[in-house]
Amino acid sequence: MRGLRYHMLPGGGVTWETLPAMAARVAAYGWHVQVQMEAREFAAREAMLKALRCNVVFDHIGRFAPPLAAGDANWAAFRRLIDGGRCWVKLSAPYHGSKSGPPRYEDVAPLAQELVRAAPERMLWASNWPHPMVKKNFPDAAALLDLVADWAGSDAVRQRILVCQSGEALRVLIPARQQQNKQGPIDPRVS
Repeated sequence: MRGLRYHMLPGGGVTWETLPAMAARVAAYGWHVQVQMEAREFAAREAMLKALRCNVVFDHIGRFAPPLAAGDANWAAFRRLIDGGRCWVKLSAPYHGSKSGPPRYEDVAPLAQELVRAAPERMLWASNWPHPMVKKNFPDAAALLDLVADWAGSDAVRQRILVCQSGEALRVLIPARQQQNKQGPIDPRVS
């Protein structure tokens, strides 16, 4: 384990109130927190997320459901978090919130493209296989991967997201083995 996952959708087993303390504990190990949350909460949670002492990875393009109103406060908060330099975005599961649907998810594409233009160095791709919240009409993983080429805008950016970024993410989001060995494992009984 190299990070904590905070699944903040209905049915998740953790609370927002525990996030700052847990993030502080894992920050000492160079770990990150991965957050899946409702897009409508970014403005309300921005200060807390910005204050975390570790890197943060947001799932599924922030789970925004287009179209967004001009000046959407939650999108603006999300962008500020990304622009702050310690937050990463998984370009995954565009079907969450998409009204246009497969194969191109045309309504989600402008959001993904904006994020890629703003911070290509902090975009990650993930398939989200086995698509746990999809009950039928499962997405085609190859088609989802092809979307990254469209969203990237160039072969160099696509290469960065799919290949180079993986190594960079491992370096930034996962601590060096030497650091882990010096500090030992986290004891959940110790605060």
